[in-house]
Amino acid sequence: MISSIQNRRFRFDILRIPLLGSLLKWKHARTMVQIVLFTLAVAIIVDGFFGTQIAAKNVGTVSAWVHYRGLVVLALLLVGNLFCAACPFMLPRRLAKWLGRPTRRWPQALRNKWLALISLLLIIYSYELFDLWGTPLWTAWLTVAYFGVAFVLEAFFTRSSFCMYVCPLGTFNFLYSTISPTQITSRSLDTCRSCKTQDCINGNSVTHQDGCQLELFVPTIQSNMNCTLCLDCVRACPHDNVALALRPPGNELFRQTWRHRLDLAWLSIVAASLALMNAFGMTPPYYRLEKFLGDSLHTQSEPLVLGLVFLLAAVVIPLALSYVAAGLGKLVTKGKESLNRIVMRYAYSFVPLGFAIWFAHYLFHFLTGAMTLVPAFQTFFARTLGLPLLGEPDWTLAALFVPSTNAIQILQTIITYGGLFGAIALALNAGAKAHRNRGHALLEAAPWLIILLVLAVSSGMTFLLPMEMRGSALGG
Repeated sequence: MISSIQNRRFRFDILRIPLLGSLLKWKHARTMVQIVLFTLAVAIIVDGFFGTQIAAKNVGTVSAWVHYRGLVVLALLLVGNLFCAACPFMLPRRLAKWLGRPTRRWPQALRNKWLALISLLLIIYSYELFDLWGTPLWTAWLTVAYFGVAFVLEAFFTRSSFCMYVCPLGTFNFLYSTISPTQITSRSLDTCRSCKTQDCINGNSVTHQDGCQLELFVPTIQSNMNCTLCLDCVRACPHDNVALALRPPGNELFRQTWRHRLDLAWLSIVAASLALMNAFGMTPPYYRLEKFLGDSLHTQSEPLVLGLVFLLAAVVIPLALSYVAAGLGKLVTKGKESLNRIVMRYAYSFVPLGFAIWFAHYLFHFLTGAMTLVPAFQTFFARTLGLPLLGEPDWTLAALFVPSTNAIQILQTIITYGGLFGAIALALNAGAKAHRNRGHALLEAAPWLIILLVLAVSSGMTFLLPMEMRGSALGG
């Protein structure tokens, strides 16, 4: 396989930066960062179970739903998949593997993203249903459940099956790290061709360094999909031949590196729809919609009404529109490809727009609530550890700085339509790759451009509405 790959050029290797490169290559670098996030996760659990249940004053809800989300999307945009690299849920993995001595491989039929897509839908649905943003107790239980599931799967299955096939947060990061400006690659393919041990994937028996637990073979990596940026491959390679290279953001989307994966195509479309749904669910029109559906169905069951909205708005309608677009494109170009193949071709275009919507939404909450973490931690340390820090908590702290509402909305608009610009470029690129005839390329891409425009405009209008961390319209 390596012999068929051309040597790729990269602009700059971050691992060659003095001091920073040495720090990243350090065997315990990842563990040190994981310990920090593990400590934060413990604080989320403790304060969620035993602290105040006022969300704005609780470490769990503030750090999980204000800081984590905002910093994750910012890291994906500027660097890459930093959260998976420092994931605290994997810190107990060694204990799980020592106890379970796993030899089982993940079932072949489940080696895809379908289960992860369902998990992502369920966690966003649960976020809305249980008002996780405003319920420290449920946030703590979610964190405990995450640790439990990760621990059990690591004890039963080899090769980080939880990360690859189940984890919804990791799947979100995998998908949107495809726009990130960094990628693991090899410095020289000739060195890889002559390597007999392939330590980057098998592990280095001399240094006792594991290889890639997600079975990504460095010289064949074309995408950030599934890469946790753990740098185990860097530390395992005896030839110092692995690079963390800078690349044009979104480059792999234009190259269509996973063009024949229907699971990834659906994931791209549904994740973008979920971005709009998650933001819209915090606005007054959603309350009215939920009330209308409840009255129409003669029910006060929020799980039923919310489930119906999620099923239609995040899954059925966007996928139906996608297949209608594929059918129209096939009709006007008189093509012979299947609808699935056309959907897979254009699904890439939802990635930059979906990311932009998530980013604009999370940025709003981060900018308006980042400083609440200071008094929340002051209270946590004083109550839990008896360590008063920096005097009395100042609960007037909220915004990171004091931007006007109009300024934030302008920024959200710029981000959203910037994502639309990238989406349009990808859709046109997909059409051009499929058809030499420019007319046919444009005709096939046109329905997709309309869907992307509607999604962007709907999101832009949503961000102009009053938005809040909300309670339940049906549940009170």
